Amino acid sequence: MAQKKIDEITGVATTGHEWDGLEELNTPLPRWWLWLFYICIVWAIGYYFVYPSWPLINGYTKGFLGYSQRQAALDDVAAGAASRTEIGKALSAASLDQIRADPKMLEFAMANGKSAFGNNCAPCHGSGATGSPGYPNLQDDDWLWGGSLDAIQQTITVGARSVSADTRQNVMPSFGKDGLLTPEQINTVADYVLSLSGSGTATDEGKQIFTDNCVACHGEGGVGNQELGAPNLTDKIWLYGGTKEAIVAQITEPKLGVMPTWGGKLDPVTIKSLAIYVHDLGGGT
Repeated sequence: MAQKKIDEITGVATTGHEWDGLEELNTPLPRWWLWLFYICIVWAIGYYFVYPSWPLINGYTKGFLGYSQRQAALDDVAAGAASRTEIGKALSAASLDQIRADPKMLEFAMANGKSAFGNNCAPCHGSGATGSPGYPNLQDDDWLWGGSLDAIQQTITVGARSVSADTRQNVMPSFGKDGLLTPEQINTVADYVLSLSGSGTATDEGKQIFTDNCVACHGEGGVGNQELGAPNLTDKIWLYGGTKEAIVAQITEPKLGVMPTWGGKLDPVTIKSLAIYVHDLGGGT
């Protein structure tokens, strides 16, 4: 074994270890580092006694403080549930207008509604509620059944063409499939419908066909009727497409979408929260 000596270049003693002519210097760790290391050891030993640490056959050491992360998490969950129960009772007893006027209830309703929308409504209306062909955009101001808070709450509760006895119903006749209009008449009235929003060519014949068959629901001038769920045909907002081909197809054999009845599936507080959240998206009236 090589003898310890002082390195001529660094002035540091060697450890006596030598490998192929390379000698190891005996450079001790900084004193501050050693003290920090010793403190960590003492801290770890103390932690073993104060907090749960060592596993046992049927559990673990509880520590002097008896602390449990699991119990702390359960306590937090219970506290959150109690808080939601308290404000949930307030929302249950309040009207939609009262909820909107109360900052605390409104904050809870918006958070609850956003969560419920993501879980139940986003698959059809989209995560941003902008809709897609056949699924209404909830951010515009075009509503089949009305965009007030009460109207939105009712639509969510009973659905559309769904299982509730009070569900929204607006069944458009199959003018082509049932032979109520000929293909030529459908083509002519489709042009007239397009003209209502400034896109097609209006003719007296098309206007007459519209008057005889469509005004009863869509109203004079095609402005729609929210009492019947009949869409406004003048605003260039189309549920199934605004091309002539799409309009001809809808007149011939209309697509009739279904919205679930959420009453009974969702509790009243969640439905109120959804109504407020949807109303707040920008299209509520």
